[in-house]
Amino acid sequence: MCGESGYVTRVMQTATKTRGVAAQNATSPLKPIEFERRDPGQHDVVIDIMYCGVCHSDIHQARDEWHNTVWPCVPGHEIVGRVIQVGEHVTKFNVGDLAGVGCMVDSCGACDACRVGDENYCENGFLATYNGPMQPDGTNTYGGYSTNIVVSEDFVLRIPDGMDPKSTAPLLCSGVTTFSPMRHFKIGTGDKVGIVGIGGLGHVAIQIAKARGADVTAFTRTPDKKDDALRFGATAVVISTDEAAMKKLEGTFDYILSTIPESHDANPYIALLKRDARMTMVGALEALEPGINNGPLAFKRRSIGGSLIGSIEETQEILDFCAEHGIKSEVEVIPIDHINEAFDDVVAGKVRYRYVIDIASFGK
Repeated sequence: MCGESGYVTRVMQTATKTRGVAAQNATSPLKPIEFERRDPGQHDVVIDIMYCGVCHSDIHQARDEWHNTVWPCVPGHEIVGRVIQVGEHVTKFNVGDLAGVGCMVDSCGACDACRVGDENYCENGFLATYNGPMQPDGTNTYGGYSTNIVVSEDFVLRIPDGMDPKSTAPLLCSGVTTFSPMRHFKIGTGDKVGIVGIGGLGHVAIQIAKARGADVTAFTRTPDKKDDALRFGATAVVISTDEAAMKKLEGTFDYILSTIPESHDANPYIALLKRDARMTMVGALEALEPGINNGPLAFKRRSIGGSLIGSIEETQEILDFCAEHGIKSEVEVIPIDHINEAFDDVVAGKVRYRYVIDIASFGK
């Protein structure tokens, strides 16, 4: 039966039929696929997907660049949609609510990390929203390049009132990935912060750092992004290939966040840190080339480290923070049948700043 909103009420069905697009191997384009989601349970929420962001991680995974892809691969972990069913014991969501799903849909809940709310560092491996055979049975998971998804309410996010669902979708990855380390290291008022890379993550990171009270400098190899970076909240923009400009900034930064999504030389940025300052890498998951020179680290007691997405608590916090401060992703909405061209554009650096798939375009 249907409620006043027109959405299905608390009646559960045995399976949820789904349409999506999938890569069948590392070199194939994404093509249409039909599959069934798992049976919704008493604590599950069924979401009719409206929009899904295109993250560079989707490309790495679909093209098996991390050498762990399970086929078929349906990418997508920046999901916003409308709740169409809720399980008998669901208390956090109602049918008709606008809701989001980010990078993970489950974790063990019992390890030290999970017990303190760090599900993203689950010691038994969190269950990824797609390509997630991180459980003993090896079951794969399929992401948001699809028409619907079934997720435990504990891994579903509330979208604050007034937020545009299109520009909100990328915040479920790019937002929390850049927010989490700044929150963890208490970066804020009075700190001089560098954001490396003005792309899908970097353009959001500038806005977040600015809203936290930091003095933000953006680093880019693309001169024509300067005006955009200033508009996002940077007080200065440095072309990272300008050796003289980089030299002038040595030893002046309290914190640097690198959002570059592939292997790169981090050493020039380490030299910019003050004594005892740190740099966090959130874009690249592979070995850095060239490697890190420990001399500049040791002589100034500097630190370099990584950070992985964010917890469910942090994801909800960044959504609320962005709603409060008017932060959003700059997006270009595309139909699903443009996804392969979009992948190529992201790799070529042509997108400003995030593609978002209109899932309603399925079948059009």
